[in-house]
Amino acid sequence: MEYTHLGRSGLTVSRLALGTMNFGPQTSDEDSHAIMDAAHEHGINYFDTANVYGQHRGRGATESIIGDWFAKGDGRRERTVLATKLYGNMGDWPNEGKLSALNIRQALDASLTRLQTDHIDIYQFHHIDRDTPWDEIWQAMEVAVAQGKILYAGSSNFAGWHIATAQAEARRRNYTGLVSEQSIYNLLTRQVELEVLPAAQANGVGVIAWSPLHGGLLGGVIRKQNEGKRRLEGRAAETLATHREAIEAYEAFADELGHEPGDIALAWLLHQPAVTAPIIGPRTREQLDAAVRALEVTLDDAALAHLDAIFPGHKTAPEDYAW
Repeated sequence: MEYTHLGRSGLTVSRLALGTMNFGPQTSDEDSHAIMDAAHEHGINYFDTANVYGQHRGRGATESIIGDWFAKGDGRRERTVLATKLYGNMGDWPNEGKLSALNIRQALDASLTRLQTDHIDIYQFHHIDRDTPWDEIWQAMEVAVAQGKILYAGSSNFAGWHIATAQAEARRRNYTGLVSEQSIYNLLTRQVELEVLPAAQANGVGVIAWSPLHGGLLGGVIRKQNEGKRRLEGRAAETLATHREAIEAYEAFADELGHEPGDIALAWLLHQPAVTAPIIGPRTREQLDAAVRALEVTLDDAALAHLDAIFPGHKTAPEDYAW
């Protein structure tokens, strides 16, 4: 496993982050525990979750599964850099969502209980809250740090100017502010290259890429369809239809390089200087083992240029659209 610092912090994290959204809804408790054990065997120490994860099992179910795994002991919690998120509504009563000081306090305590731990390493805002001022948000986070309940703050789904504003307000309070930003980023979805990635790099914020395979469309979907192993419906089918020519060229190029398409997609992200780690969300041990292969893939300048030709990206704004 390769490791790096998370943003400008001194925190060392693995170049792959284990996403847990499937734990509970798609993967049984027992299999989820086995995947987390296997992640540690691979050297993955960065685990990501959220208080709303659980779907039909109920919000909070995924955190509870992780908490039961921590409770097994044997250094599981100590070896894990634990990141969770708040923002989404956890109930129907007022102040059970978003980023008010009250919800930060209540949501944090509830997550700690479900996760069976005394602190969260990276407490992340799952979305920007346009109704709560940064003074209130940062004060609540400073209190949580002073209480020893969290160590670092992170964001998710922020625009570039949200990151810049958050950091400016934190500096005014002599507070560390954000150390990470989770954004959707993959070969098919590259809008963050306009302003989010530059803002993150300028402010020392590590980027964690979610949906690195774009829901499986970059994981060899056409070949799997042809083999009868994959059937797409709804938005995924529409996206494939729109980008079929590019995805066909991409899968052919992966064959030419001698790697699986999913390995190429993850490796491409690992070659992007703003990216700390892509989030892999395995449903099975086999999918976890497959994702780790990406660490062995080296893409030279010619390969990176060819991928840019298949999936054109963006220049930093404003050069992307103006002089």
